[in-house]
Amino acid sequence: MAPPKPKVGRLTRRPEFLAVAGARRKWATPGLIVQARAHDERQHPNAGEPAVRIGLTASKKVGGAVERNRARRRLRAALAEVLAPNAAPGHDLVLIARAETVRRPYAELKADLTQALKRLKVWKGQKPVAAESVQASVPKKVDEA
Repeated sequence: MAPPKPKVGRLTRRPEFLAVAGARRKWATPGLIVQARAHDERQHPNAGEPAVRIGLTASKKVGGAVERNRARRRLRAALAEVLAPNAAPGHDLVLIARAETVRRPYAELKADLTQALKRLKVWKGQKPVAAESVQASVPKKVDEA
């Protein structure tokens, strides 16, 4: 018998999406864009809710309604396979579909999601990144003499 899959919650309200975008932690791949935000005392899931919450969005840049819905379905399927068993708890994530999301091979879409989660340090087993350290980790421009 397979172990139960960890639950993943949903972001449903616009302020939750804006809070994730405001954290300014994102990674873009050819198939999707992933934004991440660590939970803090102001915004976090209620007691008894899953420790990882996700939101999906697809703008009209992706295409018509059929393409947007297909892109969201593909992202949802990739999330079920990649994110649920491997995401570090205590984060909110927003996945933004791109025009390429609909046409990209599914295996490459899953690889894009895996790469983005690892780059954003939201993969299980990686050291989490605090909001202050993201600003400190931006490299300074060094003048060559």
